[in-house]
Amino acid sequence: MRVLLIGGGGREHALAWKLAQSPRLSGLFAAPGNAGIARHAHCVALKDTDIEGLVAVAARERVDLTVVGPELPLALGLADRFLEARLHVFGPSAAAARLESSKIFAKDFMARHGIPTARFRAFSEAGAARGYCRELGAPLVVKADGLAAGKGVQVCRTLEEADRAVALCLVEGGFGEAGRTVVIEEFMKGEEVSFFVLSDGTAVLPLAAGQDYKTVLDDDRGPNTGGMGAYSPAPVFDGAMQTRVMDEIVVPAIRGMREEGTPYRGVLYVGLMITHEGPRVVEFNCRFGDPDFQRTDLLPLLAAVAEGKSLPASLAWRAEPSVCVILTSAGYPGRYETGRIIHGVERAERLPGITIFHAGTAARDGGLVTAGGRVLGVQALGTDLAEAIKLAYRAVGRISFKGAHFRTDIGRRAIARR
Repeated sequence: MRVLLIGGGGREHALAWKLAQSPRLSGLFAAPGNAGIARHAHCVALKDTDIEGLVAVAARERVDLTVVGPELPLALGLADRFLEARLHVFGPSAAAARLESSKIFAKDFMARHGIPTARFRAFSEAGAARGYCRELGAPLVVKADGLAAGKGVQVCRTLEEADRAVALCLVEGGFGEAGRTVVIEEFMKGEEVSFFVLSDGTAVLPLAAGQDYKTVLDDDRGPNTGGMGAYSPAPVFDGAMQTRVMDEIVVPAIRGMREEGTPYRGVLYVGLMITHEGPRVVEFNCRFGDPDFQRTDLLPLLAAVAEGKSLPASLAWRAEPSVCVILTSAGYPGRYETGRIIHGVERAERLPGITIFHAGTAARDGGLVTAGGRVLGVQALGTDLAEAIKLAYRAVGRISFKGAHFRTDIGRRAIARR
């Protein structure tokens, strides 16, 4: 199969790395790609939002399957346009992608279908929003309705913080159109888990679950980011919990989308809070995180979804725990500089059990430089979680660039739980 991969971040590098291992792959193209993806694919200098240009590339290169990594092109209708052009595409329609692209749609959808989530209300006027904050009481969460690159969710520990979050969205326009309306919801206590499933619109195939770290600083402090690291498996998410999440959340969501005339075809990322009352949805996303398909050939699964073929009932997974630590540019998720020379990636990759995924990098003068806020993902496999953590940080220690930042506590909560 000839495959076009859309996107240029760490998620797409992980996908390219795995797709390149498939014996069914005969050609891999990426738009726009990055310095890491270029190891596996022919990169095409097109933005992931250039929908007509991407359709033209897929037709010109006789692509059998297009895999969409980021959420924005899906929200803009890329999958719809590819289907109009009679091209196979892995990713939901714009209508189905509203589960991620509109917090209000997602929350109203969950209310309609009895899917457990936090209490909430939506507002476009600051005074009314501040009033509801006082009705809920702190802590609480303020979310921009639209896509904000993982930065539109603000956890507010005090009402003063909530007032600033409301003002940032509704008064100052800090997130542009994405923040013209906000969702304000109760703060849920528990452990967060990210769970992934594939769906062809009817059948559902559970994938893996992990726990990730969203805030920029250790001990879950600082502003939210696109992710600072993760580990899998998640001790809190055992077989019984997976069954409950499938029965109470995933199956009702897929069934509800089909019943409303917008069947969900693609990967569904279910952000969960495991509370004392049970699992509740924090958010839905319409794309992968940084997937780690260790035993399974990913390509036939994505093709089956795109082509409407049957999915297997389950998958085999490697038993070794996985840990990923993200290196970011100084200042992220706020303003940051790019073009900083990166040293030590090849040296880190020589360590056993280490794979490095490029998120915001570029090739320059035969070397590697920073080109984004999230720069590299250092992933390690170990015989147990403690070993995987040790290996990941050993590899991180071999990499350097001016202003490099990373959290030092990835995986600590799982060790503490044990």
